[in-house]
Amino acid sequence: MSALLITNARLLDPASGLDAPGALLVQDGRIAALSGAPAEGAEVLDAGGAVLCPGLVDLRARVGEPGAEHRETIASAAQAASAGGVTTMAVPPDTDPALDDPALVEWLARRGEATRSVTLLPVAAATKGCAGKEMAEFGLLREAGAVAFSDGNRAIASARSMRLALSYARAFGMMVVQHPEEPSLAAGAATEGELATRLGLPASPAAAEAIQVARDIALARLTGGHVHFAQVSTGAALDLVRAAKAEGLRVTCDTAPPYFDLNETAIGGFRTYAKLSPPLRSDADRQAVVAALADGTVDAIASDHAPQDADDKRLPFAQAAAGGTGLATLLAVTLARVHGGDLTLVQALALLTCRPAALLGIEAGALRVGAPADLCLFQPGRAWQVKAGQMPGKAQNTPWDGRALEGKVIGTWKNGRRVFG
Repeated sequence: MSALLITNARLLDPASGLDAPGALLVQDGRIAALSGAPAEGAEVLDAGGAVLCPGLVDLRARVGEPGAEHRETIASAAQAASAGGVTTMAVPPDTDPALDDPALVEWLARRGEATRSVTLLPVAAATKGCAGKEMAEFGLLREAGAVAFSDGNRAIASARSMRLALSYARAFGMMVVQHPEEPSLAAGAATEGELATRLGLPASPAAAEAIQVARDIALARLTGGHVHFAQVSTGAALDLVRAAKAEGLRVTCDTAPPYFDLNETAIGGFRTYAKLSPPLRSDADRQAVVAALADGTVDAIASDHAPQDADDKRLPFAQAAAGGTGLATLLAVTLARVHGGDLTLVQALALLTCRPAALLGIEAGALRVGAPADLCLFQPGRAWQVKAGQMPGKAQNTPWDGRALEGKVIGTWKNGRRVFG
């Protein structure tokens, strides 16, 4: 592999605090230098002043395989990831079959390597079949390459099962990722309130999230285990997480762009592209999520990429599948909070790079000499429009269809190999 020198870039690495104009040298797939000294015979790329940062680390993205190849494949998800600057992503276990077998965990990781454009990190099932009953084989799954345990978009409803999961995961130094909605309360299609009533939709109370979070914080206190709450969307739940952190408990959380960029009004007109899990919340909750991003309560931003095909979305709202794509829009929607003055660029990129990497315990998300050259080059102010049907990847169910965004990825490299742009 020939050497590459990227010049005239704004080098931005939240892990080290680097934010300065400069150049970056890639040799043999790794970062060789952060300087302007060219290597003999290196290809030179002028970045034109664009931001060069670590490749994004996505805590949660569904790839459609195994079992839902009609919605997305690993290859098409890799294409969408590269277009969004994502070079590493953790994959939830609620596939068909579930990732409760070491052979499946190994298979998924190998399929990621085969793309040569994205690393897939399997999150293994906490319970067999993600059914919430019989515990999976944590030790064998960890040896096979699992980075965390979860039942995906199914909350672990049994307190006993969750206690066991936290205890077992603690023994291996790993976290349990919980979908924070109390299942018996969260059967609706929208958030309970005036809008859901007016639309005549079955609804779930926002309190279902805080109830689940409160229980599992108590279990983290009991076991000493690490519970991580995925796609937190309400101020009440974030207050509980904030207090748990102040207490010194091993409690972390992430959110996804819909919960700080959209509110429940996006489902007006029964717009199924905006039907998500958890459902979109009030604007007061959206603002609480923004505040939690700024004060550090939220540890990471995940795309929560959930591909669906057109037939699953072209149904009455209550029957339509929940979920939206998010890989290609992850960076740009996050940058909207930078343009709006809620976050600094360094804060935003930390939530997309080094902070999720630290949660997963992986060597990624940093511009460091000797590290793999996983890179994202983007123009923060470049405008573009989201158009369903023209997005990279197979799935097109984006809740931002028609939206104008600022922040465009113009280059992505995986192990020094350009995979986008």
